[in-house]
Amino acid sequence: MIVFEKPHALTDTVLHYCPGCTHGIVHRLVAEAIDELGIEGKTVGIAPVGCSVLAYNYFNCDMIEAAHGRAPAVATGVKRALPDNIVFAYQGDGDLASIGMCETVSTAARGENITVIFINNAIYGMTGGQMAPTSLIGQVTQTSPYGRDPKTQGYPIRVCELLATLDAPQYLERVTVNNVKNVRNAKRAIKKAFQNQIDGKGFSFIEVLSACPTNWGMTPQKALQWIDEAMIPQYPLGVFRDKEA
Repeated sequence: MIVFEKPHALTDTVLHYCPGCTHGIVHRLVAEAIDELGIEGKTVGIAPVGCSVLAYNYFNCDMIEAAHGRAPAVATGVKRALPDNIVFAYQGDGDLASIGMCETVSTAARGENITVIFINNAIYGMTGGQMAPTSLIGQVTQTSPYGRDPKTQGYPIRVCELLATLDAPQYLERVTVNNVKNVRNAKRAIKKAFQNQIDGKGFSFIEVLSACPTNWGMTPQKALQWIDEAMIPQYPLGVFRDKEA
């Protein structure tokens, strides 16, 4: 009897992510949700620029590559042209919260019936570890070698809290994947976000606090601990909007 296997919605391609990166965990959770909901044949994913730029290699569904930050706009176009399809954007913090902030807020404000998976690792991963809009106060990056200083570089952007000020979003939740309990909770949230779209309820947004051991300069084990010690105090886990509730 098979008790554990790779989701069908994931391809056999070896992931390119760094050791200890939690993108792979989130990819699996997205694929499991697609499998369990039986939507693989009508799902379209949007892969933007960033660490997830090669996501089209990993999912057994139609994928579209978007320009940097434009995934929500592309997803909007696909969903409006093909309203019976299930459309998701999979984005990092530099992509979604920086160059793509306008698209993110505008799409949420319109309440587009899409699903957005937001990977927040508080740094620009693919381009070498620069400070991101989500980098923490005091965090050392390639462009903040003495730590992020709010006097000159501002404060981290809490995207879930920002979107919660809008009227239209259906569902906003922040999760993480740094231990088994949190992985299970993240799976529940991601599946719910897809189910909301199937039910035509509108915009669903799942923020996932994710580890970047390479650019944080940590071991994979320490990076998972750092999510608990540093990221969660800045980015509290929880539901920020659920109109169903």
